Amino acid sequence: MAEATINNVAHSNSGANNGGSPETGYGSKNYRKYILGILLSVYIFNFIDRTIINILTEPIKESFGVEDWQMGLLGGPAFAILYTFVGIPIARFSEKNHRVWIIAGSVALWSLMTVLCGFATSFIALFIFRIGVSIGEAGCSPPANSIIADYFVPKERSTAVSVYALGIPLGGMVAYVFGGFIVGSLDGPTVAAMLSSWNWTWAANALDWQNIEGWRVAFVVVGVPGLLVALIVKMTIKEPPRGYTDPVEMQNKDQVGFREVLKILSQKPAYWHVTMGVTIASFVNYGVGQFFVSFLIRTHELSIFDASVKFALALAVMASIGTYMSGYLADKYAERFPKALALIPMFALIGVIPMHVVGYLADSLWLAIPLMMVGQMLLYTYLCPLYAVPSGVVDSRMRATAVAVTLFIVNLLGYGLGPPLIGGLSTILNATFLSGLDPALSLEACKASNLAVAAQAACDSANADGLQWSMVLFKCLYIWAVFHFYMASRTIQRDMGR
Repeated sequence: MAEATINNVAHSNSGANNGGSPETGYGSKNYRKYILGILLSVYIFNFIDRTIINILTEPIKESFGVEDWQMGLLGGPAFAILYTFVGIPIARFSEKNHRVWIIAGSVALWSLMTVLCGFATSFIALFIFRIGVSIGEAGCSPPANSIIADYFVPKERSTAVSVYALGIPLGGMVAYVFGGFIVGSLDGPTVAAMLSSWNWTWAANALDWQNIEGWRVAFVVVGVPGLLVALIVKMTIKEPPRGYTDPVEMQNKDQVGFREVLKILSQKPAYWHVTMGVTIASFVNYGVGQFFVSFLIRTHELSIFDASVKFALALAVMASIGTYMSGYLADKYAERFPKALALIPMFALIGVIPMHVVGYLADSLWLAIPLMMVGQMLLYTYLCPLYAVPSGVVDSRMRATAVAVTLFIVNLLGYGLGPPLIGGLSTILNATFLSGLDPALSLEACKASNLAVAAQAACDSANADGLQWSMVLFKCLYIWAVFHFYMASRTIQRDMGR
């Protein structure tokens, strides 16, 4: 008893020396803001390097001569499989080891692998480097969410987590801007000219710049800054005491095994329904997101610059608003509406379905984009419960593992299956529409460079329609996610101890 009291006093003092306490959070208020900002930056770079493939789908497809289903494999399984399976061991490792070092090492690894994607000489090589990106990114969210829970008191965690989750839409936003800009204006010859103008002769002569495509430059440009971010994380983030903001009765408890974590989660129905709701939403969102820029290029005949910088950016801004507002509203109305974490995404997704179906089918961008923007804001309300609920149904000893289990399911089923299935469906519908327009044509025949005008028009039309209807059919699956968020609302108050 005396030993526990001494430990609790020391635990309390460890925060007091940094300007905080278990009642207010670890460290000073400004330092907590800084920590949240750095972790947000990490997550932004996480999703820049993850999302850049979406912008580069069309030029990579052309460069390697592959179909939509193969690009779906590159965007989904190449990333999701090892990301999911490595995530849980890393989370278990972070429950007992220095979380800051794990995050810093992970950032450095995935940034290096992103750079190497630009040097891929084949589709298989690019596939392998994307696997390397996934291994690095697996070490990000579980320890980051564990750190956030120790820095912030329970009543502030939903807002803090929603700020961290802003990394998803903001990372996508930056990827769209820079990816579109680089592909549209920076290719090998342009880079060579720039290096020569700077008198960097050694760099200008180091590579055969004349044959380097813009998508390769994009991978390198977005990957290199992450190495600096890794250094900043290592040098400036203080490792907080585990469970610092948890109630006294939760302090000084022994670590629990993985089976025990699963046992506790199995007793929380709200957790499983939220996880399934998020998984289905991610399945659709990741699948559609992989081909969104391609959709704008094929259906609305936009350039890759206009598609990514002008229109995809607008949707990313609205997604950021939705992500933050869901956490803010959940914290603000937690006492009056304890079910808000489940009900907000439930009602939001109900509104998303008609907006996105009409938006993706509309011929006019002036009608489509406003509907997509509002729908995107509503859609991204599902991200707050993705992190807040797993962290809220367990104590500090299990948070990293609970988040990792959640991400395992979400990414294996959502990210792993969404892009390849929508890519496969697009390829099937493409072939179906093509046979209806010209039975003599095939997908392979459409790759020829000397097609007649009528044949080329048929190929382009089928290519656009196949992808468009694949997206529309996928969007209807949000109704399945609505059901799970409703079921979660029935027990979430009890399961989170609110």
